[in-house]
Amino acid sequence: MTESTGESTGKSMGLLEQKLAQYTERGATRIKLGLTDIDGVLRGKYVSLDKFESLMRSGGGFCDCVFGWDVEDRLYDQGDYTGWHTGFPDARYRLLTETERWLADEGCAFYLGEFLGTDEADHPLCPRTRLKSVVESFAKRGLTVRSGFEYEFFVFRETPLSVREKGYRDLTPLTPGNFGYSVLRSASEADRFTGLMNLCEALDCDLEALHCETGPGVWEAAMKVSEGVDSADRANLFKTFAKVFFQRQECMATFMAKWSMDYPGQSGHFHVSLVDEAGRNVFHDGHAPYGMSELQRRAVAGLQQFLPELLVLLAPTINSYTRLVKGAWAPTASTWGFENRTTALRVIPGANGQRIECRVGGADANPYLVAAAVNAAMLAGIEHEFEPMDPVVGNAYDVEDDLPEALGFPTGLRAATERFAESGVAREYFGEAFVDHFAMTRIWECRERERNLDSWQLERYFEII
Repeated sequence: MTESTGESTGKSMGLLEQKLAQYTERGATRIKLGLTDIDGVLRGKYVSLDKFESLMRSGGGFCDCVFGWDVEDRLYDQGDYTGWHTGFPDARYRLLTETERWLADEGCAFYLGEFLGTDEADHPLCPRTRLKSVVESFAKRGLTVRSGFEYEFFVFRETPLSVREKGYRDLTPLTPGNFGYSVLRSASEADRFTGLMNLCEALDCDLEALHCETGPGVWEAAMKVSEGVDSADRANLFKTFAKVFFQRQECMATFMAKWSMDYPGQSGHFHVSLVDEAGRNVFHDGHAPYGMSELQRRAVAGLQQFLPELLVLLAPTINSYTRLVKGAWAPTASTWGFENRTTALRVIPGANGQRIECRVGGADANPYLVAAAVNAAMLAGIEHEFEPMDPVVGNAYDVEDDLPEALGFPTGLRAATERFAESGVAREYFGEAFVDHFAMTRIWECRERERNLDSWQLERYFEII
């Protein structure tokens, strides 16, 4: 990857030669790369060291069908960016040197990449660059985004073959029963718990905590806080390699928002704060109510106002909306409160730890787009100097009927997509091309659901109707 000046180019090429020498010394003959698509799926390949050298010097091309198909690799029948009408050409991309990891089990280095647009500019549809643009807007204000994800996920004693043979029914969980925060379960499964934490540490995706949640085989992982785009990089790597970790043990992890109506859904909560150039947490004011600075109040206000129209970025699948129901530990309206786990936005106190927990996103969401939505809503609130409504005290579900209609969350993917497509803040911060393309992909999801026969329809109508 070349730089803009001769001096920096020389440094980059010197680093490249050093890396190639290190890989050769370790016996590596290839590297692995990954780029994230609209749905958060990490798409990639192995390449030889010679090809890697070429990619680092001049970039590369990746078939742009990854922007033209869904999670099952089915091609969209609409959309302007790519399709049969364009011939599916390559999209330019670059590898990111700062994302290097060593995959010990595969004996090679791994790099994340990001797609490039015309003249090496940021790609209009790349989830990573959509987030990067919002983060850079904060940087222009002298502010750095600090954030981290926490994920709930279910683990089963199943394989990709066995779940299909069973039709995704009657699956065997890793462990039975409701054992939230159980020391018994984490001790009896210590090899898996410590193994996953060790893997995350080796991949520079360190976990602050890992524990059992309530439900058979359900775990929760809280990732360490990092800066800028890096937290989403880490989250996407965690989701991918957690699946790898369990599948190597003849098990499976799912990050669906809800896999069974018998249990609560799986969240993907996002914690965020802002620090200034001196490293001070600008969300904290020790003399203000709840320790909330003016900046944090405005960030909360922006989130409260704009989350409903950006919801589809945090709840991007048909399945997402089975989780967002009252009484299921998930919010159904844009509420906020101080240390209140029934609200959509939870303000958490502390001189250094003052932050906002956005509790809206599911584990199924693309982490780049979750972070982009949250940061864009915060930025809009700060730029427009909004003030939030009064915080909710007690059960947020009890006050939702009294809120303005605009603060209620859409109750399905189609409604959420339509609201997103009409959102001025979405178009301002993510661009016309991204909003139109993403909305098209979500309507496709709705149409795919509507045109397919499922077991519910058979069970309900087969005999009686």
